[in-house]
Amino acid sequence: MADEDDKKEYRWETGYEKTWEAIKEDDNGFLNESIEEYTRTIRKRLQLDKNVGARLGMMRHLYVILDCSESMMNQDLKPTRLLCSLKLLENFIEEFFYQNPISQMGIITTRNKRAEKLSELSGNPKKHIQEMKALDKLSLTGEPSLQNSIELALKSLKLLPPHASREVLIIMGSLTTCDPGDINATIERMASITGGDYSVVLDDKHYKDQLSTHIDPPPAATRLDAALIRMGFPHHALHLSATDSSMSLCMCHAGTTEMSMKLMSTGYLCPQCLSKHCELPVECRACGLTLVSAPHLARSYHYLFPIEHFQKVVDSVPLHRCYGCQKQSEQLNKKMYICNKCKQVFCMECEIFIHESLHTCPGCATNPETYHRSQDCIQSTN
Repeated sequence: MADEDDKKEYRWETGYEKTWEAIKEDDNGFLNESIEEYTRTIRKRLQLDKNVGARLGMMRHLYVILDCSESMMNQDLKPTRLLCSLKLLENFIEEFFYQNPISQMGIITTRNKRAEKLSELSGNPKKHIQEMKALDKLSLTGEPSLQNSIELALKSLKLLPPHASREVLIIMGSLTTCDPGDINATIERMASITGGDYSVVLDDKHYKDQLSTHIDPPPAATRLDAALIRMGFPHHALHLSATDSSMSLCMCHAGTTEMSMKLMSTGYLCPQCLSKHCELPVECRACGLTLVSAPHLARSYHYLFPIEHFQKVVDSVPLHRCYGCQKQSEQLNKKMYICNKCKQVFCMECEIFIHESLHTCPGCATNPETYHRSQDCIQSTN
Protein backbone atom coordinates (compact mmCIF):
# COMPACT_ATOMS: atom_id res chain seq x y z
CA MET A 1 0.00 0.00 0.00
CA ALA A 2 2.85 2.35 0.80
CA ASP A 3 4.37 1.88 -2.66
CA GLU A 4 1.03 2.66 -4.32
CA ASP A 5 0.61 5.86 -2.31
CA ASP A 6 4.09 7.04 -3.27
CA LYS A 7 3.29 6.69 -6.97
CA LYS A 8 0.06 8.69 -6.77
CA GLU A 9 -0.02 12.21 -8.15
CA TYR A 10 -2.37 15.09 -7.72
CA ARG A 11 -4.91 15.66 -10.46
CA TRP A 12 -3.22 18.83 -11.58
CA GLU A 13 0.15 17.03 -11.78
CA THR A 14 -1.03 14.21 -14.03
CA GLY A 15 0.47 14.53 -17.48
CA TYR A 16 1.91 17.96 -16.64
CA GLU A 17 5.27 18.80 -18.13
CA LYS A 18 7.74 19.42 -15.30
CA THR A 19 9.48 22.42 -16.84
CA TRP A 20 11.51 23.11 -13.71
CA GLU A 21 13.64 20.06 -14.47
CA ALA A 22 15.05 21.91 -17.49
CA ILE A 23 16.66 24.52 -15.17
CA LYS A 24 20.14 23.39 -14.12
CA GLU A 25 23.17 24.99 -12.51
CA ASP A 26 26.18 26.05 -14.55
CA ASP A 27 29.83 25.41 -13.68
CA ASN A 28 29.82 28.26 -11.18
CA GLY A 29 26.62 27.15 -9.48
CA PHE A 30 24.43 29.88 -10.96
CA LEU A 31 21.02 29.47 -12.60
CA ASN A 32 21.10 32.65 -14.70
CA GLU A 33 22.27 30.98 -17.90
CA SER A 34 19.71 28.19 -17.70
CA ILE A 35 16.83 30.54 -16.86
CA GLU A 36 17.74 32.91 -19.68
CA GLU A 37 17.94 30.09 -22.20
CA TYR A 38 14.62 28.67 -21.06
CA THR A 39 12.94 32.10 -21.21
CA ARG A 40 14.39 32.70 -24.65
CA THR A 41 13.14 29.33 -25.86
CA ILE A 42 9.62 30.02 -24.63
CA ARG A 43 9.57 33.46 -26.24
CA LYS A 44 10.83 32.11 -29.56
CA ARG A 45 8.19 29.43 -29.51
CA LEU A 46 5.44 31.98 -28.92
CA GLN A 47 6.77 34.26 -31.65
CA LEU A 48 7.02 31.44 -34.17
CA ASP A 49 3.45 30.44 -33.43
CA LYS A 50 2.28 33.84 -34.65
CA ASN A 51 1.58 34.22 -38.35
CA VAL A 52 4.53 36.22 -39.60
CA GLY A 53 3.50 38.72 -42.24
CA ALA A 54 -0.20 38.01 -41.76
CA ARG A 55 -2.68 40.79 -42.16
CA LEU A 56 -3.90 41.78 -38.71
CA GLY A 57 -7.28 43.09 -37.63
CA MET A 58 -6.58 46.53 -36.20
CA MET A 59 -10.09 47.69 -35.24
CA ARG A 60 -11.14 44.83 -33.01
CA HIS A 61 -14.57 44.29 -31.49
CA LEU A 62 -14.31 41.76 -28.70
CA TYR A 63 -17.05 40.34 -26.48
CA VAL A 64 -15.92 38.60 -23.29
CA ILE A 65 -18.41 35.95 -22.12
CA LEU A 66 -17.92 35.24 -18.40
CA ASP A 67 -19.46 32.26 -16.64
CA CYS A 68 -21.20 33.38 -13.43
CA SER A 69 -22.86 30.09 -12.56
CA GLU A 70 -22.47 28.20 -9.29
CA SER A 71 -19.43 26.36 -10.68
CA MET A 72 -17.46 29.62 -10.36
CA MET A 73 -17.64 29.26 -6.57
CA ASN A 74 -15.06 26.46 -6.63
CA GLN A 75 -11.82 27.26 -4.82
CA ASP A 76 -9.29 25.52 -7.05
CA LEU A 77 -8.36 29.08 -8.07
CA LYS A 78 -7.91 31.27 -5.00
CA PRO A 79 -9.96 32.66 -3.43
CA THR A 80 -12.63 31.49 -5.91
CA ARG A 81 -12.80 31.00 -9.64
CA LEU A 82 -14.90 34.14 -10.08
CA LEU A 83 -12.76 36.46 -7.94
CA CYS A 84 -9.60 35.19 -9.58
CA SER A 85 -11.16 35.72 -13.02
CA LEU A 86 -12.27 39.26 -12.16
CA LYS A 87 -8.79 40.24 -11.00
CA LEU A 88 -7.09 38.81 -14.07
CA LEU A 89 -9.71 40.28 -16.40
CA GLU A 90 -9.12 43.70 -14.91
CA ASN A 91 -5.44 43.51 -15.88
CA PHE A 92 -6.38 42.02 -19.24
CA ILE A 93 -8.74 44.89 -20.07
CA GLU A 94 -6.14 47.53 -19.23
CA GLU A 95 -3.46 45.84 -21.32
CA PHE A 96 -5.90 45.11 -24.15
CA PHE A 97 -6.81 48.77 -24.61
CA TYR A 98 -3.22 49.90 -24.17
CA GLN A 99 -2.11 47.67 -27.05
CA ASN A 100 -5.36 48.11 -29.05
CA PRO A 101 -6.50 51.69 -28.31
CA ILE A 102 -8.85 51.98 -31.29
CA SER A 103 -10.67 48.72 -30.51
CA GLN A 104 -13.85 48.09 -28.52
CA MET A 105 -14.89 45.52 -25.95
CA GLY A 106 -18.11 44.34 -24.33
CA ILE A 107 -18.81 41.96 -21.43
CA ILE A 108 -21.56 39.33 -21.22
CA THR A 109 -22.34 37.25 -18.12
CA THR A 110 -24.28 34.01 -18.06
CA ARG A 111 -26.04 32.21 -15.17
CA ASN A 112 -29.42 30.62 -14.46
CA LYS A 113 -29.62 29.48 -18.10
CA ARG A 114 -29.68 33.13 -19.20
CA ALA A 115 -27.25 35.64 -20.67
CA GLU A 116 -27.03 39.29 -19.68
CA LYS A 117 -25.02 42.08 -21.25
CA LEU A 118 -22.93 43.67 -18.51
CA SER A 119 -21.45 46.39 -20.73
CA GLU A 120 -21.95 47.40 -24.34
CA LEU A 121 -19.19 47.61 -26.92
CA SER A 122 -17.04 50.53 -25.86
CA GLY A 123 -13.47 51.76 -26.06
CA ASN A 124 -13.44 52.98 -22.45
CA PRO A 125 -11.61 50.48 -20.19
CA LYS A 126 -12.69 52.28 -17.02
CA LYS A 127 -16.32 51.60 -17.83
CA HIS A 128 -15.78 47.84 -18.15
CA ILE A 129 -13.66 47.62 -15.00
CA GLN A 130 -16.26 49.55 -13.02
CA GLU A 131 -19.02 47.23 -14.17
CA MET A 132 -16.97 44.16 -13.33
CA LYS A 133 -16.22 45.26 -9.78
CA ALA A 134 -19.90 44.85 -8.95
CA LEU A 135 -19.74 41.15 -9.85
CA ASP A 136 -17.87 40.19 -6.67
CA LYS A 137 -21.17 40.51 -4.79
CA LEU A 138 -23.19 38.69 -7.44
CA SER A 139 -25.10 35.58 -6.43
CA LEU A 140 -23.65 32.65 -8.39
CA THR A 141 -26.51 30.30 -9.15
CA GLY A 142 -27.70 27.83 -11.76
CA GLU A 143 -26.02 26.74 -14.96
CA PRO A 144 -24.58 28.85 -17.78
CA SER A 145 -26.05 29.03 -21.27
CA LEU A 146 -23.39 29.21 -23.92
CA GLN A 147 -25.90 29.42 -26.76
CA ASN A 148 -27.79 32.37 -25.28
CA SER A 149 -24.48 34.15 -24.66
CA ILE A 150 -23.28 33.71 -28.23
CA GLU A 151 -26.67 34.76 -29.61
CA LEU A 152 -26.53 37.93 -27.50
CA ALA A 153 -23.05 38.74 -28.78
CA LEU A 154 -24.15 38.11 -32.38
CA LYS A 155 -26.89 40.73 -32.15
CA SER A 156 -24.25 43.43 -31.76
CA LEU A 157 -21.43 41.97 -33.84
CA LYS A 158 -23.54 41.43 -36.97
CA LEU A 159 -24.28 45.18 -37.15
CA LEU A 160 -20.61 46.11 -37.48
CA PRO A 161 -19.08 47.20 -40.81
CA PRO A 162 -17.28 44.57 -42.94
CA HIS A 163 -13.77 45.80 -42.06
CA ALA A 164 -14.34 45.33 -38.32
CA SER A 165 -12.73 42.35 -36.61
CA ARG A 166 -15.31 40.32 -34.64
CA GLU A 167 -14.09 38.22 -31.73
CA VAL A 168 -15.60 36.33 -28.79
CA LEU A 169 -13.58 35.27 -25.73
CA ILE A 170 -15.41 32.66 -23.63
CA ILE A 171 -14.40 32.00 -20.01
CA MET A 172 -16.24 28.95 -18.69
CA GLY A 173 -15.96 27.26 -15.31
CA SER A 174 -18.85 24.86 -15.82
CA LEU A 175 -18.51 21.57 -17.66
CA THR A 176 -22.10 21.79 -18.90
CA THR A 177 -24.31 24.34 -20.62
CA CYS A 178 -28.09 24.58 -20.64
CA ASP A 179 -29.20 25.75 -24.08
CA PRO A 180 -32.67 26.19 -25.61
CA GLY A 181 -31.59 24.80 -28.99
CA ASP A 182 -28.74 23.30 -30.95
CA ILE A 183 -25.50 24.99 -29.91
CA ASN A 184 -23.67 23.61 -32.95
CA ALA A 185 -26.06 25.40 -35.30
CA THR A 186 -25.38 28.68 -33.50
CA ILE A 187 -21.63 28.22 -33.78
CA GLU A 188 -21.87 27.44 -37.50
CA ARG A 189 -23.97 30.55 -38.06
CA MET A 190 -21.54 32.65 -36.09
CA ALA A 191 -18.34 31.81 -37.96
CA SER A 192 -16.56 29.34 -40.15
CA ILE A 193 -13.35 27.59 -39.06
CA THR A 194 -11.18 30.46 -37.78
CA GLY A 195 -8.43 28.61 -35.95
CA GLY A 196 -9.39 29.84 -32.51
CA ASP A 197 -7.61 28.83 -29.31
CA TYR A 198 -8.85 26.53 -26.57
CA SER A 199 -7.06 25.83 -23.30
CA VAL A 200 -7.65 24.63 -19.74
CA VAL A 201 -5.92 26.72 -17.07
CA LEU A 202 -3.70 25.01 -14.50
CA ASP A 203 -3.32 27.86 -12.01
CA ASP A 204 -3.61 31.63 -11.80
CA LYS A 205 -0.27 32.23 -13.55
CA HIS A 206 -1.20 29.94 -16.41
CA TYR A 207 -4.60 31.66 -16.50
CA LYS A 208 -2.90 35.03 -16.92
CA ASP A 209 -0.65 33.71 -19.68
CA GLN A 210 -3.61 32.32 -21.61
CA LEU A 211 -5.44 35.65 -21.42
CA SER A 212 -2.36 37.50 -22.61
CA THR A 213 -2.36 35.50 -25.84
CA HIS A 214 -5.55 37.35 -26.85
CA ILE A 215 -4.04 40.82 -26.47
CA ASP A 216 -2.32 40.89 -29.86
CA PRO A 217 -4.63 41.25 -32.87
CA PRO A 218 -5.47 38.00 -34.67
CA PRO A 219 -4.90 37.61 -38.42
CA ALA A 220 -7.70 39.22 -40.40
CA ALA A 221 -9.58 37.46 -43.17
CA THR A 222 -7.61 37.71 -46.39
CA ARG A 223 -10.77 37.94 -48.45
CA LEU A 224 -11.57 41.40 -47.09
CA ASP A 225 -10.54 44.36 -49.22
CA ALA A 226 -8.88 47.43 -47.80
CA ALA A 227 -11.39 49.94 -46.46
CA LEU A 228 -11.09 53.67 -45.86
CA ILE A 229 -12.11 54.49 -42.29
CA ARG A 230 -13.03 58.06 -41.38
CA MET A 231 -11.59 59.25 -38.07
CA GLY A 232 -11.61 62.55 -36.28
CA PHE A 233 -8.97 64.14 -34.09
CA PRO A 234 -10.93 66.28 -31.64
CA HIS A 235 -9.74 69.43 -29.89
CA HIS A 236 -9.87 69.83 -26.15
CA ALA A 237 -12.43 72.36 -24.93
CA LEU A 238 -9.78 74.25 -22.91
CA HIS A 239 -8.07 75.26 -26.15
CA LEU A 240 -11.14 77.19 -27.24
CA SER A 241 -12.52 80.46 -25.98
CA ALA A 242 -14.43 80.80 -22.73
CA THR A 243 -17.74 81.05 -24.54
CA ASP A 244 -17.19 77.79 -26.41
CA SER A 245 -16.16 75.90 -23.26
CA SER A 246 -19.34 76.63 -21.31
CA MET A 247 -21.15 73.93 -19.36
CA SER A 248 -22.72 71.33 -21.65
CA LEU A 249 -23.85 67.71 -21.50
CA CYS A 250 -21.27 65.03 -22.18
CA MET A 251 -22.46 62.81 -25.02
CA CYS A 252 -20.76 59.78 -23.44
CA HIS A 253 -23.42 59.84 -20.72
CA ALA A 254 -26.36 61.02 -22.82
CA GLY A 255 -29.36 58.72 -22.73
CA THR A 256 -28.38 57.18 -19.39
CA THR A 257 -29.99 57.75 -16.02
CA GLU A 258 -30.21 61.27 -14.62
CA MET A 259 -27.79 60.38 -11.83
CA SER A 260 -25.05 59.50 -14.30
CA MET A 261 -25.48 62.48 -16.66
CA LYS A 262 -22.56 64.93 -16.64
CA LEU A 263 -22.45 68.65 -17.28
CA MET A 264 -18.85 69.52 -18.14
CA SER A 265 -16.93 72.64 -19.10
CA THR A 266 -14.02 70.57 -20.42
CA GLY A 267 -13.92 67.67 -22.82
CA TYR A 268 -13.15 66.71 -26.41
CA LEU A 269 -15.20 68.29 -29.18
CA CYS A 270 -16.01 66.29 -32.27
CA PRO A 271 -14.54 68.12 -35.31
CA GLN A 272 -17.62 67.23 -37.37
CA CYS A 273 -20.61 68.03 -35.12
CA LEU A 274 -18.90 69.72 -32.11
CA SER A 275 -20.54 67.37 -29.62
CA LYS A 276 -18.59 66.94 -26.38
CA HIS A 277 -17.07 63.70 -25.07
CA CYS A 278 -15.18 63.20 -21.83
CA GLU A 279 -12.65 60.56 -22.96
CA LEU A 280 -10.94 59.17 -26.03
CA PRO A 281 -11.09 56.99 -28.06
CA VAL A 282 -14.83 56.94 -28.54
CA GLU A 283 -17.41 56.79 -31.31
CA CYS A 284 -19.33 60.06 -31.50
CA ARG A 285 -22.84 59.50 -30.20
CA ALA A 286 -24.20 62.23 -32.48
CA CYS A 287 -22.60 61.64 -35.91
CA GLY A 288 -20.91 58.24 -35.50
CA LEU A 289 -17.39 59.50 -36.31
CA THR A 290 -14.56 57.58 -34.60
CA LEU A 291 -12.68 60.01 -32.37
CA VAL A 292 -9.06 59.19 -31.56
CA SER A 293 -5.82 60.95 -30.71
CA ALA A 294 -2.47 60.66 -32.45
CA PRO A 295 -0.89 58.49 -29.70
CA HIS A 296 -3.75 56.00 -30.06
CA LEU A 297 -2.97 55.46 -33.72
CA ALA A 298 0.75 55.30 -32.99
CA ARG A 299 0.27 52.45 -30.50
CA SER A 300 -1.75 50.50 -33.07
CA TYR A 301 0.68 51.22 -35.89
CA HIS A 302 3.47 48.97 -34.65
CA TYR A 303 1.41 45.86 -35.44
CA LEU A 304 1.55 46.71 -39.14
CA PHE A 305 5.34 47.03 -39.19
CA PRO A 306 6.80 44.91 -36.38
CA ILE A 307 10.50 44.98 -35.58
CA GLU A 308 12.52 42.17 -37.06
CA HIS A 309 13.99 39.64 -34.65
CA PHE A 310 17.53 40.42 -33.52
CA GLN A 311 20.27 37.90 -34.20
CA LYS A 312 22.30 36.30 -31.42
CA VAL A 313 25.91 37.47 -31.18
CA VAL A 314 28.10 34.38 -31.45
CA ASP A 315 31.58 35.79 -30.82
CA SER A 316 32.49 37.07 -27.36
CA VAL A 317 35.58 39.03 -28.48
CA PRO A 318 35.65 42.00 -28.59
CA LEU A 319 33.47 42.80 -25.61
CA HIS A 320 30.16 44.35 -26.61
CA ARG A 321 28.43 47.21 -24.85
CA CYS A 322 24.62 47.18 -24.79
CA TYR A 323 23.32 50.16 -26.74
CA GLY A 324 20.30 50.34 -24.44
CA CYS A 325 21.60 50.10 -20.86
CA GLN A 326 25.26 50.86 -21.74
CA LYS A 327 26.57 47.81 -19.85
CA GLN A 328 29.26 45.55 -21.24
CA SER A 329 28.65 41.90 -22.01
CA GLU A 330 31.30 40.83 -19.47
CA GLN A 331 29.55 42.86 -16.77
CA LEU A 332 26.16 41.46 -17.73
CA ASN A 333 27.39 37.88 -18.19
CA LYS A 334 24.49 37.35 -20.60
CA LYS A 335 23.85 36.75 -24.27
CA MET A 336 23.88 39.71 -26.64
CA TYR A 337 21.75 40.33 -29.73
CA ILE A 338 22.36 42.55 -32.73
CA CYS A 339 19.95 44.50 -34.94
CA ASN A 340 20.39 43.59 -38.61
CA LYS A 341 19.69 47.16 -39.78
CA CYS A 342 21.65 49.49 -37.51
CA LYS A 343 24.13 46.82 -36.28
CA GLN A 344 23.73 47.95 -32.66
CA VAL A 345 24.09 45.33 -29.93
CA PHE A 346 21.60 44.86 -27.08
CA CYS A 347 21.46 42.66 -24.01
CA MET A 348 18.62 40.21 -23.50
CA GLU A 349 16.57 42.45 -21.18
CA CYS A 350 16.77 45.39 -23.58
CA GLU A 351 15.97 43.13 -26.54
CA ILE A 352 12.83 41.86 -24.80
CA PHE A 353 11.82 45.41 -23.84
CA ILE A 354 12.27 46.63 -27.42
CA HIS A 355 10.14 43.89 -28.98
CA GLU A 356 7.41 43.65 -26.35
CA SER A 357 7.01 47.24 -25.09
CA LEU A 358 8.97 49.85 -27.05
CA HIS A 359 8.34 48.45 -30.57
CA THR A 360 11.12 50.69 -31.92
CA CYS A 361 14.81 49.98 -32.18
CA PRO A 362 16.73 52.82 -30.45
CA GLY A 363 19.68 52.29 -32.78
CA CYS A 364 17.56 52.63 -35.91
CA ALA A 365 15.68 55.62 -34.48
CA THR A 366 18.89 57.55 -33.74
CA ASN A 367 20.51 56.67 -37.06
CA PRO A 368 19.34 59.10 -39.78
CA GLU A 369 20.14 56.65 -42.60
CA THR A 370 18.14 53.72 -41.23
CA TYR A 371 15.35 55.96 -39.92
CA HIS A 372 14.65 57.68 -43.26
CA ARG A 373 14.93 54.35 -45.06
CA SER A 374 12.26 52.83 -42.82
CA GLN A 375 10.01 55.88 -43.24
CA ASP A 376 10.26 55.62 -47.03
CA CYS A 377 9.33 51.93 -46.80
CA ILE A 378 6.28 52.76 -44.69
CA GLN A 379 5.14 55.51 -47.07
CA SER A 380 5.52 53.24 -50.09
CA THR A 381 3.49 50.56 -48.33
CA ASN A 382 0.71 53.01 -47.51
